[in-house]
Amino acid sequence: MIKVGILGAAGYTGGELIRLLLNHPEAEIVFANSESNAGNLVSDVHEGLIGDTDLKFTDEMPFDQVDIVFFCFGHGKSEAFLKEHTIPASVKIIDLAQDFRIKGNHDYVYGLPEINKAEIVKAQHVANPGCFATCIQVALLPAAYLNLLKDDVAVNAITGSTGAGQKPGTTTHFSWRNNNLSIYKPFQHQHIAEIRQSLKQVQGYLDADIDFIPYRGDFARGIFCTAVIKTPAPIEDIIEAYKDFYRDAAFTHYSDKPIDLKQVVNTNKALVHVEKYDNKLLVTSAIDNLLKGAVGQAVQNMNLLFGIDESAGLKLKASAF
Repeated sequence: MIKVGILGAAGYTGGELIRLLLNHPEAEIVFANSESNAGNLVSDVHEGLIGDTDLKFTDEMPFDQVDIVFFCFGHGKSEAFLKEHTIPASVKIIDLAQDFRIKGNHDYVYGLPEINKAEIVKAQHVANPGCFATCIQVALLPAAYLNLLKDDVAVNAITGSTGAGQKPGTTTHFSWRNNNLSIYKPFQHQHIAEIRQSLKQVQGYLDADIDFIPYRGDFARGIFCTAVIKTPAPIEDIIEAYKDFYRDAAFTHYSDKPIDLKQVVNTNKALVHVEKYDNKLLVTSAIDNLLKGAVGQAVQNMNLLFGIDESAGLKLKASAF
C-alpha cells in the first residue's frame, strides 16, 4: 500500500482527495493535517464522507511514516512551507498549488500526463497543473502539435464556485452567485504562464497571445472552455490529429459529438470536440475542476509515480443528470 500524508486537508481539494484515496485500492491515508481542525473527525468537515471513515484531522506531520505527501495549500504557501520544514528525500511530493509549475531552479515536473508522462514516472516531485490550465491545454495542445497557433487565440472558460476554494467570499456567497455571471482577471489570469509553457513545449515556439477571459459560473463544479483558432487547415486533418494525440491518454478523449459539462462532472475525464467555420476552428473542452483540474489528476500522477495502473481509484461515474 502507498502510505499517504495530506497537508491542507480541510479545504475542498483536501476533501476530494480524501474521498478518492479512501476508495483507492492501493493507497492508505496515514495523516490528514489541519491545524485548525486537529482532533475533529474528517467527516465533521467533509460531511459527504459520513459513514466512510473514522479518520481524524491532526496537527502532526509524521513524514517518516509516508511514501508521498500531497500539498493542498493555497498558492504561495508550498514554497514557504518547504523553507520552514524538512521532508525526507525519499518522500515524494505532489504540490497542487502553482508555486513550482513554471520551470526554474527546482526539480518539480509539470504534472500534465498528456505530454509529460515519461518525465512524471521518473520524478520525485510533481507540480500539479491548475484547473483552468488543464482544461485549456487539452483544448489547444493538439493544435500546437499541428503548428496551428500562429495567430492570437481567443479563449473563454467558465468555472464553478468550488474553483474559488472553501473560504467564503463575496463572489462565492449563494445570494451573489446564484443566477449570476461575471468575469475576472481578463487577460491576466495566473494560469496563462503555465499554458504558454506547455504550448511552447509542444509547438516549439509560441509568438501568439492566449487571450483568456475567465468566467464565474452559477454552479458548483466543472469548467467548460471554448477556444477559437484561425487556420486554413482542413477539418478532417484536424480531427484526425486530435484523435491521434489523445489515442493513448487515460482520461482525455476526443468526442465526435458536441460536449456538455455534465459528461465530466464527478469524473477525472477531459472531453474535447472541434468544429470548423470558414477559417475559424472552434475547440470546446470540459473537465471537473476538483478532479481532472486538481486532485483527480494528482492521484493520476501518484499512480504514475508508483508504477501502478494509471486509472486506479479514478473510475468514477459522471453526474449525468
